[in-house]
Amino acid sequence: MTAAVLLTGGLTACAGAFNAETDASSPVAPRVQALVDANREYPRWADFPRVTEPVPEPVAIAAQVNTLRVTGGGLAGEVSRIDWQETGDPAVFAAEVQARLNAVTVAPVTAETQAEMEEFIRRTRERGRAPPPVDRRPAQ
Repeated sequence: MTAAVLLTGGLTACAGAFNAETDASSPVAPRVQALVDANREYPRWADFPRVTEPVPEPVAIAAQVNTLRVTGGGLAGEVSRIDWQETGDPAVFAAEVQARLNAVTVAPVTAETQAEMEEFIRRTRERGRAPPPVDRRPAQ
């Protein structure tokens, strides 16, 4: 009972915060009060756009949900049939993968060696280095 009384009192105290009043001594008080009074009824339901597309019936939504469930079940069945573990010889598997990789042509930039990349990085850093400061003392 005490908790209910305290909770009700706390909510009543919060409700007072929504009844803000304009400070009459403020120089902008008349303008603020005029804006508040002019927009007191805004927004109205008439200001919201009307729904133009038809709202789907619950039966149609249920049919779409069931379609998704069936599709998801079919996908789960396909995934369960995948052999996720390699049961053969790892060396043979590695050789097959290497053969498939060797069959794909490699872009020239991919074939660059580590030394070529480090040289490119060094040249780029050299270009990005600030020039030496200019001597601004007057010549004597």
